[in-house]
Amino acid sequence: MTPPWRIPTVLDRSETGPICLERDFDIRLLYPKVREMVKKHSISFDPENVIPADDSMADELWKAGLELYLDVGTLCTTTHRRMLFTEAEIREALSLFPEKLVVGEDKESREVYRRKIEDGRRPFSVFSPSLPFSEELFVPVEMAYAMEPLADGVGAPVLDELLGRKVRGGSPSDIGSGMAHAMMIREAVRRVGRPGIYLADVQSALSDAAQIAASNPNWGVRCRDGRMVGSIAELKMDYGGLNRMVNFHEGGYIVMALFGPMVGGYAGGAEGTAVVSVASHLQGLMVNQGHLDVFFPFHIVQFCNTTRELLWMTSLVYQALTRNSPFLSLSNGIGAAGPCTKMALLEAAAHGLTSTVSGAHLWEFFSARNRNKDRTTPMEARIACEVGYGIAKAKTTRQDANEILKGLLKRYEDNIKDAPLGKTFQECYDVKTITPSQEYTLLYKDTRRELTNLGVPLPY
Repeated sequence: MTPPWRIPTVLDRSETGPICLERDFDIRLLYPKVREMVKKHSISFDPENVIPADDSMADELWKAGLELYLDVGTLCTTTHRRMLFTEAEIREALSLFPEKLVVGEDKESREVYRRKIEDGRRPFSVFSPSLPFSEELFVPVEMAYAMEPLADGVGAPVLDELLGRKVRGGSPSDIGSGMAHAMMIREAVRRVGRPGIYLADVQSALSDAAQIAASNPNWGVRCRDGRMVGSIAELKMDYGGLNRMVNFHEGGYIVMALFGPMVGGYAGGAEGTAVVSVASHLQGLMVNQGHLDVFFPFHIVQFCNTTRELLWMTSLVYQALTRNSPFLSLSNGIGAAGPCTKMALLEAAAHGLTSTVSGAHLWEFFSARNRNKDRTTPMEARIACEVGYGIAKAKTTRQDANEILKGLLKRYEDNIKDAPLGKTFQECYDVKTITPSQEYTLLYKDTRRELTNLGVPLPY
């Protein structure tokens, strides 16, 4: 892997950059600059072209995001300093970024490569629940995800309780939760015969100290696994994130830059959030120092990214990145509906289709707005990644994908506000045999038939 771009320089700028209060950063710097960039570069949402095929607008979005980041930079909320970089420094870091990355171990090792728009190669796919689950479900849930054939890597449930006690960030229970997470995920993947599979993060560890405590190649996180350095929306970082970044790089881990720009926040609508999304990828390069990116934009009210405007934004952002940068970025789907509902499967299919044809890799799939305990299953991730695989294999064009997507949207978008909550994992799966229920299996098969009738080229 290419060495990170001058970590000492990044840390220096968190201490010596221009002083700026957070409110001033949001209101006086970010908000007006985003509006200026949208107008200057003519970024415009077209609801009929949810997957746009306008290369010039994708290129303009890249220019807008770069200009925004050069002017605004990243705010370190701990020191109230702006970390600013020159265009020459960013160009240098881009030129040093690797073309590919190998993750996982032994027979489960996988190559993450740069994808192109309408790429015929299957996207690298991480299957991840990544929301709170009951402690007794952790291992069965993780086994279910790791058993999925299309899973190149897995995330894991989040432990918000340990030994019947609530986990609090920065407390001893946080240290224990992070260590237990690392141990149990290793046990789960070993039990299903995939001990070397790429493990994408220890999300149960809330603090930097808890993340560092989970670093152990014998029982915990290994060097070929992923470690997450999350940003604070929008374009912010604190000492906790910088502490993780330094430790993960010095420990030789694969660093994942995580960011979730909000439509309806200081970035404004989908157009402004698209500009911030490109800038966030640049922050992921310069500050988070990521080898991989995990991108999860969401609507600040609906708390999902399967609406028409969010899918448009996801598509345009990835087209801009693919045409102008070397980033290895995973598109993280968040649906409104819960498991064992047709709507959840249709949302997952829409996200997998949009992301894949636009040049992204996949991180799938958070159901029930990613905030309802025990309510996500591998079935939603499965259908998202199957659709992605089929779209790639068929070399589907953006124009054809757009027509399919509009048909999908008609089937669920009117119900996003009042999306069904669905069922819990334990209602959808037999926890002992780790198999989906007959009800969900039949619904999944019926949805696949519906997708085929819509023109989705499923791989099998």
